[in-house]
Amino acid sequence: MRGLMMDRPLLIGPLLHYAAEYHGDTEIVTRTTEGPIHRYSYAEAERRARQLAKALKRLGVGFGDRVATLAWNTHRHFELYFGVSGIGAVCHTINPRLFADQLRYIVNHAEDKLLFLDLTFVPIAEKLAAQWPCVRHYVIMTDRAHMPETGLSGALCYEDLVAAETADLVWPEFDENTASSLCYTSGTTGNPKGALYTHRSTLLHSFAVCSANAVAISMRDSILPVVPMFHVNAWGIPYAAAMSGAKLVFPGPKLDGASLHELFTSEKVTLSLGVPTVWLGLLQHLEQTGKRLDGLQRVTVGGSAAPRAMIEAFEEKYGVQCIQGWGMTEMSPVGTLALLKAKHLLRSRDEQLAIKAGQGLALYGVDMKVIGADGTPQPRDGKASGELYVRGPWIIGAYYNDEPATQAAFDEAGWFRTGDVCSIDADGYMTIVDRSKDVIKSGGEWISSIDVENAAMGHPDIAEAAVIGLPHPKWDERPLLIVVPKPGRQPSKESILDFLGNKIAKWQLPDDIVFAPELPHGATGKVLKARLREQFKEYRLPTA
Repeated sequence: MRGLMMDRPLLIGPLLHYAAEYHGDTEIVTRTTEGPIHRYSYAEAERRARQLAKALKRLGVGFGDRVATLAWNTHRHFELYFGVSGIGAVCHTINPRLFADQLRYIVNHAEDKLLFLDLTFVPIAEKLAAQWPCVRHYVIMTDRAHMPETGLSGALCYEDLVAAETADLVWPEFDENTASSLCYTSGTTGNPKGALYTHRSTLLHSFAVCSANAVAISMRDSILPVVPMFHVNAWGIPYAAAMSGAKLVFPGPKLDGASLHELFTSEKVTLSLGVPTVWLGLLQHLEQTGKRLDGLQRVTVGGSAAPRAMIEAFEEKYGVQCIQGWGMTEMSPVGTLALLKAKHLLRSRDEQLAIKAGQGLALYGVDMKVIGADGTPQPRDGKASGELYVRGPWIIGAYYNDEPATQAAFDEAGWFRTGDVCSIDADGYMTIVDRSKDVIKSGGEWISSIDVENAAMGHPDIAEAAVIGLPHPKWDERPLLIVVPKPGRQPSKESILDFLGNKIAKWQLPDDIVFAPELPHGATGKVLKARLREQFKEYRLPTA
């Protein structure tokens, strides 16, 4: 027997219409690429998104066509999120930090019809346009006064396109399983792989992110997403903010600590989200200037593991709740969040911090299992570890137009293999031990590079740290710790080893420490371990 409920599709266009109708005067603030602060409302944003949608149709964009973006977090990019998907086309956000070969591959693999780009990225498009035969039009996201001289053939002006249309478009209705947006993995090995989301998966993910057991987004929030809109749809925040009617503050291209702090203060930001490298910059700015974070209530950290020292700094020094999250491009991306249960509130501060430093509980809708090296499911005892497999309604069921990658990524029952080695405890809390390719195999035991890195990051003189395994004649592999000191600090190897001696087991201590001015970071802010392994492949540990 079927229920007697209306069959209304979950669609992205009506999501913005809801925000305009019920939170129409709520602000969307942008530090523009041109420089000045731009302000308007959800009502104005939806009107312009409708005009944009009509312009897209006039340029020949049809149902299922891919429309690419190379853009910062701005109000114009926000309009594209809804204007493109709202008419049944696919919004393909591209990470401009990728290598040229990856950018060439991604645009051609997606067969993008149009490409919208911020002023910053015009030089990238000029260099690669000849290798993108599928792109018919380039639209520069600025007004007529700031249109640059460019070699891009037939470059169009964004504001001219929008101004030429009326806002009488009605968001069409179609199947909620229609493709809505396309994001490619950063492609640390092999070619990038495409995750093709649907309207349904995007709306369900938004419901989950807004929930109280997640980031708890409400219409009383002022949200500044530092995580780029070209990185897994800014973790779904543009959609979740529209769903909740929250104020949005877009930082544009200026993501340094001073610029972020200025917006936090002037726009009364209550929630911000970003990767650890961004928060390191902010914390260093606060330490150097003595400034506070008045009004900011919580930050969410993802992309790579948040060091315990970072969580402590936010919560104990600045009174800001620090929420660690975990997910993947293939998961839309949020999978788990490290929040405390009621019973944890009665535990010691040290126990609470240990929970917060893990990856946390799965959101409803995300199923997880841990599979050992022998192929058997592992118990949820917080000790047994193995590769994490996931499934759920906002997790991909295949890679876009990539059968070999799809075959390798799923088990026979359709679960997605994450490549993360983890354990899950009896309460359901998941802790990432390492990426399967990064875990250090020493004398038959596994050393988590993440554990050693997080411990090292607690040293008062260390800004950033990375651990890789190097060959050892007796132990197979042993850890090398690469350290970036804080500005003006000169920690010694001995002081670091003494500090770590109280934090990790003796057999996990690094066999050597190397100091570096910086670490290599990938397009999403993660430390590039593969590059470090290549850089230090000839390095000989003193114990070897």
